[in-house]
Amino acid sequence: MTWYSSGNTNYELVTNLHSNGLITDDRVEKAMLQTDRGDFVLDRKFAYIDAPLDIGYSVTISAPHMHALALEMLKDKLRPGSKVLDVGSGSGYLTACFARMIHGSNGRVIGIEHIRELVDLSIQNIKKNGGHLLNDGTIKIMKGDGRLGYRRSAPYDVIHVGAASSQRPDELIRQLKEGGRLIVPVGNESEQNMMQYDKLANGTVLTTKHFNVLYVPLTDEQKQLNS
Repeated sequence: MTWYSSGNTNYELVTNLHSNGLITDDRVEKAMLQTDRGDFVLDRKFAYIDAPLDIGYSVTISAPHMHALALEMLKDKLRPGSKVLDVGSGSGYLTACFARMIHGSNGRVIGIEHIRELVDLSIQNIKKNGGHLLNDGTIKIMKGDGRLGYRRSAPYDVIHVGAASSQRPDELIRQLKEGGRLIVPVGNESEQNMMQYDKLANGTVLTTKHFNVLYVPLTDEQKQLNS
């Protein structure tokens, strides 16, 4: 049912995702209702189609059902006061959803993107209906190599990676808190799995393989701009 959730408005899209079982949690539904996908795409007339869309620089905004699945996988860790790292934050859509779920009690989301134009675009997008999240420091978007994480603000309760790593991202796992969770597509350009890494209280890492996916590769700035 994942590809049959399109609507004519953001409300219809999110309602269809709920009806089709992609959204089960009220907090996830609320965050997606508050974060209008139309504010994060290049052409608003395609905003509510349940499919990935190009946003330039060889980057896409993921299909809405993938955003819903990511939020559902992370919902237990997305609480007021949580600290989140969003690697490959792209359009800023999921960064804004995270922020709405952790807002309050000094919760913070850091979006990291290695293309300056996408950093600027995502800030513009978030300002359309979430400027307060930038103004109060809940969201910070910065330019950097997300493969290295962001040690200055580590450790994190949640790390989300919006592009496919060729291997287990050990540097990002090191930046998780005990009790934290990382989700990331892992694999090559033709075969990937959504992987979940949970850092347990004793520091060991529990690995869970989920469904097959197909994301753009997690790479460096030059390779992405030249692809």
